[in-house]
Amino acid sequence: MNTMLKTGALAALTVTLLGGCASYTGQTNDPNDPNRTRTGALIGAGIGAVAGLLSGSDATERRQRALVGAGVGGLAGGSIGAYQDRQEAELRRQTAGTGIDVSRDGDVIKLNLPDGVTFDFGKADLKSQFYPALNNVASTLREYNQTIVEVSGHTDSIGSDAVNQRLSEQRAAAVGNYLIGQGLQRERFEIVGMGKRYPVASNDTDAGRAMNRRVEVRVLPVRS
Repeated sequence: MNTMLKTGALAALTVTLLGGCASYTGQTNDPNDPNRTRTGALIGAGIGAVAGLLSGSDATERRQRALVGAGVGGLAGGSIGAYQDRQEAELRRQTAGTGIDVSRDGDVIKLNLPDGVTFDFGKADLKSQFYPALNNVASTLREYNQTIVEVSGHTDSIGSDAVNQRLSEQRAAAVGNYLIGQGLQRERFEIVGMGKRYPVASNDTDAGRAMNRRVEVRVLPVRS
């Protein structure tokens, strides 16, 4: 995938960081505007898209093998669920009161951060008030290091494909590099920009666009 910014791979946590949107480029609210999202089918497809694009990739499997080969112990069988249970509980404790919503999908832990907390409109610089929340996430990821971390940036449909793609890449990199800077192994990370291709809500409303502006961090277990 030529739009990926790759810095490694990791385990099963999805953190959804909702940020600001791409710069406005003259699009109107006209329902006939070709840049608007038109169908609910795209939304439905986008909800599970990142899981397939990232964790199912050969690159991620190769990273898993590389991490195991480098001495990061892999998990097997029932130990995977128990490991993620403990990690999920710790993430809920560490992020309580920060606005981060922690959820679970099988062996994948997901964190959803509210719009406007992580980035200013059209920008890719992390807001300083968001640092403590990311520090808490990084602390847990250091403790539970038998994981691969996948970070993907997403935008709403406002603006051109090129602007949204670049912004999604920059935001994913900002989050991923900040976490790495807190002492996490770069080899655990996969960082990618998805642009506006995978909405999780309608782009026809302000609320829907806010949900689509996000950075998702997935943490998956390293399997032996």
